[in-house]
Amino acid sequence: MSRIPLRLRLLKLAIGIGALVPAALAGWRYYAHALGPNPIAEAENRLGFWTLTLLLATLACTPIKVVTGWAFPLRLRRMLGLEAFLYACLHFVVYFAVDQFFDFGEIWKDILKRKFITVGFVAFVMLIPLAVTSTNGMVKRLGFPRWKRLHRLVYLSAACGVIHFAWRVKSDLRQPLLFAFVLAVLLLVRVGDQVRRARPRPRVG
Repeated sequence: MSRIPLRLRLLKLAIGIGALVPAALAGWRYYAHALGPNPIAEAENRLGFWTLTLLLATLACTPIKVVTGWAFPLRLRRMLGLEAFLYACLHFVVYFAVDQFFDFGEIWKDILKRKFITVGFVAFVMLIPLAVTSTNGMVKRLGFPRWKRLHRLVYLSAACGVIHFAWRVKSDLRQPLLFAFVLAVLLLVRVGDQVRRARPRPRVG
């Protein structure tokens, strides 16, 4: 097993800690009553924004490797994915506990009747098995081909997350469209790489 150079380990640590800063700032600003006239909605929006940002950063690791040949982003993929799941959990907890105050009846009505909550809940549920199976032990237990097929759900979850964002904001679609564009580019790079790999290689000699 190859050792990671110290500077790369420190960079990974810095990125991991830095990704948690927005959540800490949102929590502090909520505590300090500095999130505007609707602090709960603002907290939900910020946590949802960073969920999508980290999810797309996770999905970007392999395309960056494909385009540039840099292998280091692949070492960040699991960490970024788990941090995206952490933000998704925080986003859901703020809605579930702070916004709805554990009113299961109202929460279920929201999930069934409000389409942006429905698709957001679906996106969150799809992330749960991905987080649970993110360890090396689970890769061995499932087998890599099966594990890889399962983890393709991350693309569907990200797409549902973008739709959730677009339906939530309704009018100003600039940020959701930017997320959609980035997701489409990442998918095109992955599909192009798969097509390239599937092509038969010409025989030499």
